[in-house]
Amino acid sequence: MTRLRSRLRRGLASATAAAALLTAAACAGAPADPDAVRIGLLVSLSGTYATVGQDMQAGFRLYLDSHGGRLGGRKVDLVVGDEGDGPATAVPAAQKLLERDRVVALTGLVGGATVDKVQVLTTARKVPLLGANARPAFTSEGGKPRDLTYTWHTSYNSDEPGIAIADHVKSQVGDGAVYAIGPDYQGGWDELRGFTDTFTRLGGKLANPDGKALFTPFPATENFLPYLNKAAETKPEAVYTFYAGAAAVAFVKQYAQSDLKDVPLYAAGFLTEGSVLTAQGPAATGIRNVLNYSPTLSNAANQAFIAAWSAAGNSSPPTTFAMASYDAAAVLDRALAGVAGDVTGPKLNEAIGKVGRVTSPRGDWQFEPTEHRPVQRWYLREVRADGPVLSNVLVQDLTTLPAT
Repeated sequence: MTRLRSRLRRGLASATAAAALLTAAACAGAPADPDAVRIGLLVSLSGTYATVGQDMQAGFRLYLDSHGGRLGGRKVDLVVGDEGDGPATAVPAAQKLLERDRVVALTGLVGGATVDKVQVLTTARKVPLLGANARPAFTSEGGKPRDLTYTWHTSYNSDEPGIAIADHVKSQVGDGAVYAIGPDYQGGWDELRGFTDTFTRLGGKLANPDGKALFTPFPATENFLPYLNKAAETKPEAVYTFYAGAAAVAFVKQYAQSDLKDVPLYAAGFLTEGSVLTAQGPAATGIRNVLNYSPTLSNAANQAFIAAWSAAGNSSPPTTFAMASYDAAAVLDRALAGVAGDVTGPKLNEAIGKVGRVTSPRGDWQFEPTEHRPVQRWYLREVRADGPVLSNVLVQDLTTLPAT
């Protein structure tokens, strides 16, 4: 009798498990709430840029939570995927979001190499890709122009920070030369190209012996001192750089210990953005950098954003990564409100194109109609004490890019 009861229990358990699997299979690709709109958020939750991904997720969720879990009046089922360190992990995650979860839009994306691959998938499925950090290259690997019909982003092109600050750096160094250094991968090439091309076109000189930026192995380089001390031998008037994440922490700390420690350091703002600034501590003080956002901007939208960010339990100021993801949610909010009936990728994409001017913590902006990137202000910032913490304090406006 005991054996019979045991077999019955095992049979009941197996039947229950099978029923659960059937239910899960039936529901795969459908929102938990049949009336909800499913949005995919693909960000780095592991790897080199995990802190960036965490900020992006926090920014999107902050907007969503402050709107009762709805965008455009519709309930949202947010499905999060891990981009990891690049295409090897990001592409399978994107395929799952698009094919199994059947999201109507995909947002997030930290890395340039990732977005190049994922953009091909979203375009093929006619699902809008609303990047909140990385931007695809304008040409494919074959050199043909990319189809950007379904591709948008709320951040910036990778060369824009360097373009925006080049004139200011030239005015500070006069006839002196600037040493350019950054990481050896697509993001580093783009960031440094924006500065070096613009700076030299304005009559600036590079201190690098071959007249080209020096690129350090990525992500392998942890000891920057040999590169920095070698750069000091060129006696530059200033240094310009781009690093982010853990590399930014190491670079800034070692810069303060190197033979360049008394040479002014200029950078794309990612060098001192977010949690890396906390980790850098006093070594970052005085670094001047450029970005499309500062937490010390005084507009009403930023004040509300800062208040909500603090109320959510965040002890550090919000970053451009969080802000751009917050704005991606705002764009989807406006766009979804303009979609009648069932939401499809093509209908949502058309609505994104009609969003118009966006009121944002960075200042008002709107999409450029061809490349689908923000037309926005760029700001010079300096790392200073802001109350009890170090912050990227606004110094001045620099320019609007892209120029209209």
